[in-house]
Amino acid sequence: MNKSYAICYNQTMNNSKDVMEKLKHLLESFGVNPVILDVDNLQSGYDFVFVIGGDGTILKAARFYSKYETPIFGINLGRLGFLSQASECDMQNAVRQIFSENYKIEKRMMLSTNGYNALNDFVIKGAATSRTSRFSLEINGKFVCEYLADGIIISTPTGSTAYGMAAGGPVLSPDVEALVVVPICPHTFSARPIVLCAEDEVKILSSPGNKYTVSADGQQVFTFNDDLVVKKSEFYANLALLSGNDFYEILRNKLHWGISPTFSCNSFQ
Repeated sequence: MNKSYAICYNQTMNNSKDVMEKLKHLLESFGVNPVILDVDNLQSGYDFVFVIGGDGTILKAARFYSKYETPIFGINLGRLGFLSQASECDMQNAVRQIFSENYKIEKRMMLSTNGYNALNDFVIKGAATSRTSRFSLEINGKFVCEYLADGIIISTPTGSTAYGMAAGGPVLSPDVEALVVVPICPHTFSARPIVLCAEDEVKILSSPGNKYTVSADGQQVFTFNDDLVVKKSEFYANLALLSGNDFYEILRNKLHWGISPTFSCNSFQ
């Protein structure tokens, strides 16, 4: 049976339409007639979806297609492109590898709360963003601690290289199933990130009279004034990864992780 393909692109990004047209012609040269989709008007029913844009575009597509177990392949037009596998300049080689089945599908754990899903993280902050808030943390129904902080990040291993890392959290390999709780700018030296089992249930206890905002992957935002429960989602993002691509190589190339600084003689003058 022939596979059905779609191209999802972000019309608001510079050059996205040109790259979409280039990819469309490329797929047609392989005998494929792809359906063109806008990231703000996604549709299901495809066996494979190419996503053109930055990490935000890929996150949005990943959340949508996780419910259908549809693999997605990211082509980066953004700055970092941590979730993408190719850029415009190496798109032809990437498509050739995909049609040669020289790729794998990596299932990435997601989080869930209040009917929302997130591939990277949920970020909880006080509704009054100009000041710090108090957050009480429970894990599996047991009180853990209180944070006086600007917010709390609850992330997946995929999200550990995003906001969580910037806030001082650990980097986790994406094939680890775990949750990470990271306080944002806590007002105490004793507050530290916590790595939890993927099956653990995290609850943020509300304080009387206070409202909180939650963002899913920095995109979907909602408010709450009751307790908030975050747990592993029943859905997984299905990312198509080219064979040979390595997580630690991506860390080195895109985040300059673990690379020693270079010095010249002039550096010490």
